[in-house]
Formats: sequence, structure tokens, C-alpha cells
Amino acid sequence: MPRILLLLPTRTYRTEDFLAAALGLGVEVVVASERANALAAERPDELLALDFLDPAAAAREAAAFARAHPLDAVVPVDDDTTVVAAAISAALGQPHNSVASAAAARDKHLMRALLARAGVPVPHYTLCSLDEDPGAVAARVGYPCVVKPLFLSASRGVIRADEPDGFVAAVRRLAAILEIPDVAERGGEAARQYLVEAFVPGEEVALEGLLLKGELQVLALFDKPDPLEGPFFEETIYITPSRLPADVQAELAAATAGAARALGLREGPVHAELRWNQDGPWVIEIAARSIGGLCSRTLRFGTGLSLEELILRHALGMEIPSLERERRAAGVMMLPIPRRGTLREVRGQDAAKAVPGVEEVAVTAHLGQELIPLPEGAAYLGFLFARAETPEAVEAALREAHRRLDFVIA
Repeated sequence: MPRILLLLPTRTYRTEDFLAAALGLGVEVVVASERANALAAERPDELLALDFLDPAAAAREAAAFARAHPLDAVVPVDDDTTVVAAAISAALGQPHNSVASAAAARDKHLMRALLARAGVPVPHYTLCSLDEDPGAVAARVGYPCVVKPLFLSASRGVIRADEPDGFVAAVRRLAAILEIPDVAERGGEAARQYLVEAFVPGEEVALEGLLLKGELQVLALFDKPDPLEGPFFEETIYITPSRLPADVQAELAAATAGAARALGLREGPVHAELRWNQDGPWVIEIAARSIGGLCSRTLRFGTGLSLEELILRHALGMEIPSLERERRAAGVMMLPIPRRGTLREVRGQDAAKAVPGVEEVAVTAHLGQELIPLPEGAAYLGFLFARAETPEAVEAALREAHRRLDFVIA
């Protein structure tokens, strides 16, 4: 039975779906988290604690573990584990992205520099320091612009500014986020810096892909029908297949492939965010991991293969029956947090589930939880999933289901 090391941070949404995929494949799983599991002493061959902030040390510990319990593959599930996975894979002599390429995909400034050097279209950007007077920076940047952290994901800390006073307020708000203890620890020196980018207007899409020996296989292209114009960039609805013209989709795929090459990414899943306007495609970001949250549940391949099973098959060198997504349209809505407060009650779940086309209503926030919206927050209320014959029907189902939900926030 093959054995795989899954790097699962304690706060990830992805645990259930990856473990289900492994079970379906008959794969033995070793779970590594950044904190020791209470059952680790009883199950030392299944549970491992690794320092995700120190890839070299984590690689040494994983290699020592593998000498007693051989590992056939290492799979990261989110941004915080991609560099560690590359380091462990290198130590075990397994096919992998280089540590340098994985690190470049985690550092928004380094990513921008490498993409620009390779001729990949990216917004104009400037690296700034929180030690510098934001008023002085505000006087020299162009508007509208976007202030963003170098290492956070899911639009956390990303703020649009249209004039100098708004810029100063945005930087101060971002600085407060980067001073939160766990954020500062994760970021290290990067928590004292931020990126300023020119705001790129246009339609935004997300591309899900798989790299096979450096070649990009597009798994899905998602439209984002809700405009993402700021001041914050909370993502809500993803729908596939895209309704953009075929030639536009081809250009978006080519830009993503160019971005992966520029960073040196060669193996495994990639998730890219792009914009399209009259000037063509713009690469906003590319990550060396699959889509976040529970959004992968929108994707099925061949006769029902999940994205997680596809990723595990690739990592283990197993046959992948099909990379073709099912023909029906599918979509997800990431339920936004409307305001700060404590979740007291969730109403309307049965009514939301009753909407034709809706497959699942997954409320992931728990009663009594403190809810923090963007840009400070890092979570959603939950996820809605729908399938139908057309993207338009999927979008309508998601919006109607959301309308029927009521979150009581004190």
C-alpha cells in the first residue's frame, strides 16, 4: 500500500476532502501538522508535527521519519505548506517543484519580479517598507492602486486606494493586520513590507491547472461574476465553464503557463488569478497549490474523480483516468461575512438546499464564533455549491440560495 505524507495545517478547510480521496484510493496517510496531535504518542506512524516555518528543519525530521516509515509522496494542501513540501520532497529524492520556485510563488514581490523579467504581463509594482512614512510613499505612487501584504492569501489585507489620504489609511490598516502575533510570526521579515500595485480593471478569473513535467494542463477556468473593484476584494462566486470567448480563454491559459515557467514550477497543482481587459491577460497571482477553501468540490473529472484524488494520483505516479472536467456547469459561493460580531444563529438552510441545482450548503462557521470580515478576516461563513446545465442557471441558483440564508450576528 503506498504511503503519502499530507501537510495539513490545523486551520485548513482541506482535511476532510484529502483524507476521503486517500481512503478511496486505498492510500495509507501520514498527517503532518504544525502542532503536535494529542494522539501522536498512540499513533506515531500516522501523525507527525513539523515546523512549517522552518522548511530545512521540517525536511530533516520528515527524512528521519521516512527511514522507519517510507513515504511515496508529499502533498501540500495550501500556501503555508508548499515550500515545506518542496524541501521534504527534495530530501526524499522525489519529483517536486524546487524550493526556490515554491518560495517565489509564496512571495508576491519576488513573484512580480520574476514574472516581469520573463515578459509575463503584470501590474506595475513597488516594494515598500512599513518603516517608511506612508505619507511620503503616498506622494509618489500612482492611483488607483492596491496595497497588499507579501505572503497572506484569500485577499486578506488587500486594499484599494484612490488618493493619498486613502492610501495612508490603507497602509495603517494593513500594518495593524501584519502586527497580529501569528501573522507576524508567519511572515518574518516580510511582515514589515508591503506591495503597491497599479489597479488593473477588467474581468477577473481563476484558473485551476496541473503541471506535468512543466506542461500546464488546464483543469478549469472559473468566471467571477461579482465585480472585484475594491476597496476590498472579497471573492464570492466562482463558476465554470467560463463564459469568455475561446480565444480569450486560450490567452489566459498561455499567460498562466508562462507564469509557471517564469517561477520554475514544474509539477503538481497550480491556482492562478488573472484579469482580462482590452490590453489582454494580466497575471495577478499564481500559487503552487490547488484551489482553496472547499471550492474544489465544484470539480469532477472523468466519471467522478475529485480534484483531491487527481492530485494524489499525480503525486504517487498513478494513472489519471481523465483530466477532462464533467460537462455540466458548476459553481461555488463563498459566503461573505457581512459585519463583525458573534454568530448566534443560522436560519434558512433547508430553504437554501431546496433551490433547484443546489447540491450542498456547508456552513463552516460555528455558533459562538467571532466573525471578522475582510480585510482583517481570514475565513468565510461557509460555502454553497450548485450544478446545472448552464453557467447562468448555476449563478441564479447560488444567488437565490444565498438570499434564503440568514445569519444572526450579535
